[in-house]
Amino acid sequence: MAAISVRVLTLQFMRARLNDPAWFQTGSYAKFDRQARDILEGRQRLFWIDDPARTDLAQYPPAFPALVALIYKVTGDRSAYSVQLVLWFVDLIVSFVLIAGIALSVSGKRAAIAAGFLVALSPLFAMYAAFPSADAPTTWFVLAGNWLLILAAQRKSVLLALAAGAALGIACWLRVNPLYLCVGWAIALFLFVREAWSLRLKLAAAAFAGTIVIIAPIVIRNYLVFPDFTPTGGTIGVNLWEGLGETELGQQHGFIFGDQKMLDVERQRMGWPADMPLDMQWPDGIRRDRERTRESLAFIRQHPVWYLGVMVGRMWGMLKVAGDPVPHTGISGVNVTSKKCLPENWQGGVIAFGVNSLGMIQSVVRYLFLPLAAFGIYAAIRHDWRMSCLMLVSILYYLVPGTAAHTEIRYVLPMHGLLIVFASMGIARLIKR
Repeated sequence: MAAISVRVLTLQFMRARLNDPAWFQTGSYAKFDRQARDILEGRQRLFWIDDPARTDLAQYPPAFPALVALIYKVTGDRSAYSVQLVLWFVDLIVSFVLIAGIALSVSGKRAAIAAGFLVALSPLFAMYAAFPSADAPTTWFVLAGNWLLILAAQRKSVLLALAAGAALGIACWLRVNPLYLCVGWAIALFLFVREAWSLRLKLAAAAFAGTIVIIAPIVIRNYLVFPDFTPTGGTIGVNLWEGLGETELGQQHGFIFGDQKMLDVERQRMGWPADMPLDMQWPDGIRRDRERTRESLAFIRQHPVWYLGVMVGRMWGMLKVAGDPVPHTGISGVNVTSKKCLPENWQGGVIAFGVNSLGMIQSVVRYLFLPLAAFGIYAAIRHDWRMSCLMLVSILYYLVPGTAAHTEIRYVLPMHGLLIVFASMGIARLIKR
């Protein structure tokens, strides 16, 4: 009941703001929408890219535009609202099953129930469940991979380790961010599973191979299609460049935050007129992104200690779910209130009182969340440090290398799913005591 209430109210809030760039990435969705329409009308293939000049088609992995096209076709509604509603319904079930399932596997029923309540009340998960974007589907597969990884370690199963890697590979077909997590998982399986080194090596190799095999078609396609090979689509430079543009020192040296502002700088450097078409990844997007990467890395090498401080600030922004968000990190969700989520004629009476009470409970849970997660990590390490370290690998991946460039809290939803598991373990330990 809590989950349905929070999710329905947050969905109502977001449906009124899908066309507002302050709340939703309308520019990014426009690209997915255009590709989905081209797929349905036969102007673009589902996977292959015929024109090597279309470097913009490699900017994002191919699965989400195909998913948008499928939803358009099945629902008959070619709008962001149809995608929003389908993903919202799926996430309502899947996020609970995965997060509570991980808690059940590592700590038992009491932690699983606590995890269910934390997911139900989470403004962060409710907000991005109502986003027609690749963030929630990517999170499903990363969390599914984590669950399989835990089961593989518990049961010493090479097949489950392979399945964990494959789930991570599927996530990379939706968003490229978790790509290198397979390396961390492989190392963690080898180091933390209590078994003979030969079996640990097999488990590690299986997890790594599962991801590599699944993502291989995209890598091979990019190698064959583009004269300048890009394994990940060519967006690293954008994130590095704009990440420097978030900072005062970076701005003093010509870096600017914002896609259009970055393009204005590039247009000026190339001497192109204002009416000539120019996009982040077209034309010649791969080469241009490499130039952004080289320029950004050269600046970072000149200021390594300063940039480490920038990354620490981003890490805090990725963890902070209560109070005002850290600038440039995105929205961590909204507490439901009658004023924000109900029609004007419903903003009084018993229903409004119930909605406002639910929002107050959300607010309390938000402020308690990080202390509970910290205590849960402490309790989990004391109970089973090997399994805890296996889970912490994914959290550290999103916190450390994940903040080396511009990032937003919606990119790190899998990390927050695992933090919910740790918080639920802390709650279970407190109840037991």
